[in-house]
Amino acid sequence: MNMQTEQELVTLCLALIEGQGSLSAAEKKLVKPAPFSVLKPREIDTTRKAIAGGADPLGDAFSSIRSPTERRAAGAVYTPASIVRSMMTWLGAQGTPARVVDPGAGSGRFILSAGEAFPDAQLVAVEMDPLAALMLRANLAARGWTDRATVMVKDYREVKLPRCDGMTAFIGNPPYVRHHDIGEAWKAWYTSNFADFGIKASALAGLHLHFFLQTRLLAKAGDVGAFITSAEWMDVNYGSALRRLLLNDLGGIALHVLEPTVEAFPGTATTAAITCFRVGETLGPVRVRSVDELANLNGLNKGTDIPRQQLQAAARWSIIVRPSAPATAGDIELGELFRVHRGQVTGANGIWIAGEHAQGLPDRVKMPAVTKAKDLIQAGAHLNSAEVLRRVIDLPTDLDDFTSGERRCISSFLSWAKLRGADQSYIAQHRRVWWSVGLKAPAPILCTYMARRPPQFTLNECDARHINVAHGLYPREPLAAGTMARLVTWLNKNINTGSGRTYAGGLTKFEPKEIERLRIPSLENLHT
Repeated sequence: MNMQTEQELVTLCLALIEGQGSLSAAEKKLVKPAPFSVLKPREIDTTRKAIAGGADPLGDAFSSIRSPTERRAAGAVYTPASIVRSMMTWLGAQGTPARVVDPGAGSGRFILSAGEAFPDAQLVAVEMDPLAALMLRANLAARGWTDRATVMVKDYREVKLPRCDGMTAFIGNPPYVRHHDIGEAWKAWYTSNFADFGIKASALAGLHLHFFLQTRLLAKAGDVGAFITSAEWMDVNYGSALRRLLLNDLGGIALHVLEPTVEAFPGTATTAAITCFRVGETLGPVRVRSVDELANLNGLNKGTDIPRQQLQAAARWSIIVRPSAPATAGDIELGELFRVHRGQVTGANGIWIAGEHAQGLPDRVKMPAVTKAKDLIQAGAHLNSAEVLRRVIDLPTDLDDFTSGERRCISSFLSWAKLRGADQSYIAQHRRVWWSVGLKAPAPILCTYMARRPPQFTLNECDARHINVAHGLYPREPLAAGTMARLVTWLNKNINTGSGRTYAGGLTKFEPKEIERLRIPSLENLHT
């Protein structure tokens, strides 16, 4: 099927549905007064047969028409058929659901598979994107399941489900949208509802964690589910609320983490995790494992049983799935010597990293800074000179101390920046004043935190600042320069990618707390 535009896709969906009577208002807006093109009956019949055979030609066409960037922004990353089959096999082993709910249905890969596996189950598909919902309806129509399915074109967090006498199964791929693109009202909804469970939740959580929470709000004891998501919630601070919910009210029973070498979502650098739960389960162990090939998913029936108490005590869960090497006697954690802080987020590097647009600004507001990982990688163990670094514009919150001439230049720059939306970014709106980046003090040691290689640790001998491409290591107590030099040498020789979080494609990320947890020799042993 060679679809070039969204309107062609809409036309084909309408032909498969054979009418507009069931469409939502949002879907009807996609329909133009006259068809964009006239489809041949053979094209419609070929598509219908492909759908009946289990293929997803509409979803494939959607993925080719909309760019990966557009789809990622909306969290529209469609799940490969092999993963859908494995998750459905697991679901079939949990009993026969009376109802199956897919909270982010897309073109319907999960809900169509559920319709095949459970012929008597009611199907509920929730999808915000009206074009995806239209594809979903077309797929259901091609299978002859329109009467047993309900399609809701709305935000899953707004969904109310009628009472169901039997088991409800929740299954799917919740959309991944970062917290920057989530409204404040929904963040308040998230933290407030978690508080009702006695759990303190961070507003920095992505949309996929909101879907876990909403599922618990909709489900009753005995309901089951399986979601595939990014695995980052297993380790980051904002994931702690979900980890607690899984150990208690949501009833986590299995966790299958796909190795970074497994590209679960083509075109994305994301490590995936399949989380299985049975609402109300709070006593039994959680089965965990690492999966190195999609073929080894095996219906999600393998793994090692980990007591809930062990998971409860773990600060991050990846070390349970992929245990690290045992600690050596006499070792300490790097965090005992240093606090680690990520560099400042500017919110708009094209504006706040100085270029020709900053020529008139006073030199004292243009700070030499590490603005890309390559700055540290090229410097190696010693950053001796700031001459090779770019400058970051860091204005104070109070501009009264500048001369009248300097103020005119600063005002001109700020007017230019506002025209480019510098005051409207999420970061700018959460500063004390929008124009003050607020760079952190120079850190004696800097390190990269995301690359396809181990982190580079560098002595910051020129007192450079750093933005969020690097971490700064700040001693808790004064340390001799020689001690820090020996530590940098040891870190660069001994720390590998296995200590961080590796994503699909080999990209390894070290959050500040992961740097602090690195095991290093004690100062006495470091000196020997």
